[in-house]
Amino acid sequence: MPSFNLTTATNLFKIKYGKLSEQTYNSANVLLGRVKKEYNFTGRRMDVSVPTSFSGGVGSGALPTANSAAYEMAQITAKKVYSVIEVDREAIQASENDEGAFVRMTKETVKKGVESFNRNVSRILFNDGTGSLGVSTAAIATGTAAAPVIIISTATFKAANFEEKDYVNIGTATNVYNVGNVWEITAVAPGTRTITLARISGSVDLTGDAGAKTVTMQNSQNLDPAGLKGVLDATSGSQYGITVGRRWQAFQKAAGSAGLTTDLMNECMLGVEQQCGKVPNLIITSYSQYRKLLNQLEDQKQYLVEPRSPELKGKVSFRGVEFMSNAGPVGVFVDRFVEDDRMYFLNDNYITLYHRPGSPGWADDDGTVFLRKAASDEFQARYVSYFESYIVPPFQGVLSGLA
Repeated sequence: MPSFNLTTATNLFKIKYGKLSEQTYNSANVLLGRVKKEYNFTGRRMDVSVPTSFSGGVGSGALPTANSAAYEMAQITAKKVYSVIEVDREAIQASENDEGAFVRMTKETVKKGVESFNRNVSRILFNDGTGSLGVSTAAIATGTAAAPVIIISTATFKAANFEEKDYVNIGTATNVYNVGNVWEITAVAPGTRTITLARISGSVDLTGDAGAKTVTMQNSQNLDPAGLKGVLDATSGSQYGITVGRRWQAFQKAAGSAGLTTDLMNECMLGVEQQCGKVPNLIITSYSQYRKLLNQLEDQKQYLVEPRSPELKGKVSFRGVEFMSNAGPVGVFVDRFVEDDRMYFLNDNYITLYHRPGSPGWADDDGTVFLRKAASDEFQARYVSYFESYIVPPFQGVLSGLA
């Protein structure tokens, strides 16, 4: 006869649940927290006058001829950015107390909705405005038609851009791979740049297609607000309606696969100051380059040592990294949305997010945040922002192509 144990009498024993675990993902948003925000953007468009030359006439020996200054007009148009959450009515009632659930369903979904919105805005701030997450290699798909596996090219892969549970489109908005076809990211393998998808809508078969395709956040192709990569990389065309040129272009330094050095960093800091007269007050780079920077500054680290602790053990911790500029020390920060081979030299006094009044926020025009879905026992809430990122190019710099 079997003994009385946890297996034979399993239904007699209760299950003890601990508190909700901490999140297992990085949700830091350094740049988003530092840039300026304005909440009075009204009208069809905002125009900002930009002086791009000196005025008057100068000379020696005789009266010079005067000339007028050159002015350009930066045009700022708001973009729509959303985060949508849905919750079942029964689930709301089943989570009304601690006995029924780890968290209140409405409170948890609202918190996660805002968190996801901030994550997406951070992605946008470091992207190029196209909504692109990455471009597949020439051999786009393997696996089954309903669950293809794609490999993102080395040059365009950024692990932070790909998150399980995100819905994405494949290809351009005018081809069969995108129109009416939505895919869910079900698995991400950063080491091999492999993304596993599951079909959510549509019936197109990606398997065996040989053409490289762009993966975009759902419905976002060419509809994102402006981002650092798009504005600071520009060497032609226009930004905010102004032609890219000597007075309307970021300082750009291509490292050519060279390793990170203080000389390269000095060149970028001084290059920005030389072209606009302002010194960057913020350096943001990838985890890869930050690690290399820490290694180079090993002999300059500051440590806190407390020899009088009860255990007679010293507490040792790294205080931080600052890079010296003509205007004093500049903090160096790390962000998961920066490409591995990049370092940005920014002046956040010249980066502004112009929001429509009342945004970002939960849409509650009907008197409630949660709206009942038609023909469904579910509620939907929408976190909405109408804004544009205004990044003034001459006050910024980018160091790219680092080993």
